[in-house]
Amino acid sequence: MTLTLLLTASLETALNQILYRDRALKAARQRLNGKVLTIQLQELPQSLTLVFSENQVDVLTEWQDSSDCTLKTRLAVLPKLRDRQQLTQLIRHGELEVVGDLQVVQQFSALIDMAELDPAEYLAPWLGDIAAQEVSQAAQCGVRFLQRDFKRKQDNLTQTLTEEWRLTPGPLELAWFAEEVDALTRSLDALDARIDQLETK
Repeated sequence: MTLTLLLTASLETALNQILYRDRALKAARQRLNGKVLTIQLQELPQSLTLVFSENQVDVLTEWQDSSDCTLKTRLAVLPKLRDRQQLTQLIRHGELEVVGDLQVVQQFSALIDMAELDPAEYLAPWLGDIAAQEVSQAAQCGVRFLQRDFKRKQDNLTQTLTEEWRLTPGPLELAWFAEEVDALTRSLDALDARIDQLETK
């Protein structure tokens, strides 16, 4: 319970800092004023409800009223919401399920997309401009290194599973198998049609 409260408080503080500090985002915030967006993540037992008002967003785990929109997804998909162009693709691929007013998600995505997510800007009041920029650049380099390392390890694991251990089929084998299944399905459909034709005689 304490961990959930800490998570919601941290998320609320971060969202208010990012979305409500910049006056340039006022018009985009106005579109969400009075709207309620519920986010259900597979990794969390409780849903998170974002209640937008003129001056802030409240993040709640207990919400009794109805939401304008409910978003069902995984934690890994959330960063992709910054790109409004990907919303339709995410929904089509089943990574994102939207129940209710799709415009609320689109407006939230647009607001996040327009928000300035520069960590140096938030660190500057405490560390100074130069130190904040240095810390921000070092953190970005660290994240890029971790992403490259993760990708390399993922590629190595994929190659080990497909080439060395032969636990999973390669792409050509999968394509061949899919074609064989299609051919078998067509044969069965033809046989079924012939049986139906014979039965009608």
